[in-house]
Amino acid sequence: MLGKTAGGLFWMYRYLERAENTARLADAGFRIALTRSDHAEDEWASIIETASARKDFVGSGAKFDGPSVINFLLRDPANRSSVISVTEAARNNARLVRTALTREVWEAVNETWITLKEALARPVRETDLPDVLALIRNQSALVRGATVGTMLRNDIYNFARVGTFVERADNIARILDVKYYVLLPSVTLVGSTLDNVQWETILRAASAERSFRWLYGGETRPLTIADFLILDRRMPRSLLYCLRKIAGNLGHLCSDYGVRRPSLDFALGLRDELEDTTIDQIMERGLHEFLTKFIQSNNALAGHVEEDFRFNR
Repeated sequence: MLGKTAGGLFWMYRYLERAENTARLADAGFRIALTRSDHAEDEWASIIETASARKDFVGSGAKFDGPSVINFLLRDPANRSSVISVTEAARNNARLVRTALTREVWEAVNETWITLKEALARPVRETDLPDVLALIRNQSALVRGATVGTMLRNDIYNFARVGTFVERADNIARILDVKYYVLLPSVTLVGSTLDNVQWETILRAASAERSFRWLYGGETRPLTIADFLILDRRMPRSLLYCLRKIAGNLGHLCSDYGVRRPSLDFALGLRDELEDTTIDQIMERGLHEFLTKFIQSNNALAGHVEEDFRFNR
């Protein structure tokens, strides 16, 4: 496969995943802001920090309030990571690799672009926000379903899945980091009712609340939730699950092409390191520090994939 086609697939699915993940991040911010209305500005600032968009947001002159942040994250064309921007980028990449996609996948991507362009044509009112965020998630699920249900399990599929899980791992790490960046106004609130509500909101943002309840019942200890979202092999959005999938898909690519690439060894190293780590060790070293390092390593992995498979050629 040409490197440009591989890169188009990788980024198409990264952008699609990013659109859904941005919606999840906005949902986390919206729900947590409701639990601490007297510190809402700090909460919205943490969402922008977690999205790595502070410089652009401050440059826009907007205030750290709900309407401004939501507009920036969902529909601001000047924000290259807004939902409307990445959905357009995904569609453009889909057009570039059109012959590598099934008709169902292309139509799902095109429908997603048309639907979200209409839904985000005007500022989103706070009362409409839950429905708009649900629409974004549902459109992402439509493309994912078409991909899983109609695509051959070949190099095309593997590049698509690597892009998906690289982006998903990055997002889950960032959503978890929201919890400890500026959420709690005081360490004295750790373990309080407010603390527990915020952790439950993180579960909802990762679409993990129901699965967590099935496994742990009414237990909502922060340590258990963090363990579930970082180290659980069954949870399709946990960091370890994502690394296992990335390593698996890279392994298939290397087998298909008959060459073992450095990106596979890098992915296996990250996976093995995380598998040998306990949640107690992570908390002892510092959750924020662990997540910062993970995001950096995940970004480095994406760079190795891009270099190994010559995306720019």
